Amino acid sequence: MLPPRPVRRVTGPLLLGALVLGVVLLPALAVVSLVVSLFLPGRLRALRLLAFALVYLALEVAGLAAAAVLWVAAGFGRRLHAPRIRAAHYTVLRLVLDTLMRVAQRLFALRLVTDGESWSPLDDGVPGSTNAMVVLSRHAGPGDSFLLVQTLMNRDHLRQPRIVLKDLLQLDPLIDVYLNRLPNHFVASAPGLGDVTTEAIADLARGLGEEDALLVFPEGANFTPQRRLRAIQRLRDRGLTAAVRSAEALRHVLPPRPAGVTAALRAAPHADVVFVAHTGLDHLNTVGDLWRSLPMDKTLHLRWWFVPAEEVPRGEAELTDWLYRWWATIDDWITTTSAAERPAA
Repeated sequence: MLPPRPVRRVTGPLLLGALVLGVVLLPALAVVSLVVSLFLPGRLRALRLLAFALVYLALEVAGLAAAAVLWVAAGFGRRLHAPRIRAAHYTVLRLVLDTLMRVAQRLFALRLVTDGESWSPLDDGVPGSTNAMVVLSRHAGPGDSFLLVQTLMNRDHLRQPRIVLKDLLQLDPLIDVYLNRLPNHFVASAPGLGDVTTEAIADLARGLGEEDALLVFPEGANFTPQRRLRAIQRLRDRGLTAAVRSAEALRHVLPPRPAGVTAALRAAPHADVVFVAHTGLDHLNTVGDLWRSLPMDKTLHLRWWFVPAEEVPRGEAELTDWLYRWWATIDDWITTTSAAERPAA
């Protein structure tokens, strides 16, 4: 269960204390990490993780300090929804994510490749969109999600994302403060709140402007083989035979849940749609995963498919079939990309 907001706010000073302690003990921590790295696969794994953890801590503390300044500038919180203050929050988030991405690329020798055509209107010679946008993405863990949000916000795209995400992510203090001040929706872990979430998604979509992008993860959770089987069984229990057949054909993604997507597209019929697939960090769901499978010297692949608003179906049945067809396309792309990345036997 998520702690109440006043309790969560205590983590800010704790992060500052952890950062100070980490800097004070840095020589000893570096020596220990170097020794530990000798017994781990890869080059200096523990030392790289230590460096990344300290940078992450520093960015959290700096971001929270900026949030405090913005709260004062907003009349001690009274004008947090003013356009100027909201834009400032997005700017801080963009700078934090840009820095985190650059540090991760350098420390872990990661390379980001965008496959196919980008939707950005700023890319030379590539048609794009200046409309409001609904982004429907594969759900593949926090690493890929951070990468996606950073891509939406970077200088090439400059979108202001509205995100539908799990409420447990509020345990991260920076996410908790910034995303609760901006138009986003945290999905509660408790069952039986589907209607509330659907209406919240529709509310986010209604106000979409040309600089905005509503980011929805239709699968609702990260892929695992067990979740795939449970999702197929739920469809079978509901008597959705056609959906069961489509879901059984998907190997790398969960069957999409159409309710939230339908609500978003009905509330924002003017919005273009972008489907997103990404692969490379999808196996990193916990700190333990990061320790066991630190991604180094890897290529991260990102793929966009752009659908203009006038080509989006509007009927519920047609929209569901359309969504499943696109999820099959994403599944095929993951299969092809993963196979190409495997070393030759």
